[in-house]
Amino acid sequence: MNLVSAAPTVGVAPVGGPPTVGAAPARPPQTSTRHEIMTLVMERGHATSAQLAERLGLTPAAVRRHLGELRAHGLVRVRQRRGPGGRGPGRPCQVYEPTAVGRGQFEQAYDRLALELLEYLRQVGGPQAISAFAQYKFASLESDYASARQAEPDLTAAAALLKVLGPAGFMADLSSLASGEQLCQHHCPYALVAERFPELCQAETEAFAKLLDSHVQRLATIAHGDGVCTTHIPFPRRKEQP
Repeated sequence: MNLVSAAPTVGVAPVGGPPTVGAAPARPPQTSTRHEIMTLVMERGHATSAQLAERLGLTPAAVRRHLGELRAHGLVRVRQRRGPGGRGPGRPCQVYEPTAVGRGQFEQAYDRLALELLEYLRQVGGPQAISAFAQYKFASLESDYASARQAEPDLTAAAALLKVLGPAGFMADLSSLASGEQLCQHHCPYALVAERFPELCQAETEAFAKLLDSHVQRLATIAHGDGVCTTHIPFPRRKEQP
């Protein structure tokens, strides 16, 4: 879930339309209230809806609606606490904390570390070391693919591959064409790294070809600047009759 694109900005009316009824003062169009809330929860470690509302100048009810969406997507969790430090008399309050999934929505150093490691590997072992690593990385697809085919023998080869790519974070789907099938990956967890090291895309394509037993054709990649990774899977060629 992309926090910026998924959540509409509170208080910003559509172009040429009336202002939102009961909304907070208008904010810049590029600002996402839900993203602001998530950022504050990250910065503070935990926060109540009242604290967030005071900080953002919104009503607690409006903040709770956004927190409900974040919670529904597994980005925050709720804990019951008493008093400022979670102790003391009085009615317990709900405190929102980021989950591991929520933390993963923000930029981390993993991509930079991966780039540094691969750059070092290229300096030490040359380009062939990068290719070997890329092939090793996607070799695990073979065992996952075999498990998917074994669990559901009626699946086609492409559908089994789709089963494998989904849990890996590729957000893939499959569509039928006159000449075969088209596999679209709407998200690539390695896009930033693959942009500098195209060997990853090449190894992935080779892995697809091996698993599908087809001469697949990569038409577009996110790492190359396209909006989606697109792979054409042609129908098998018919053997000529004698």
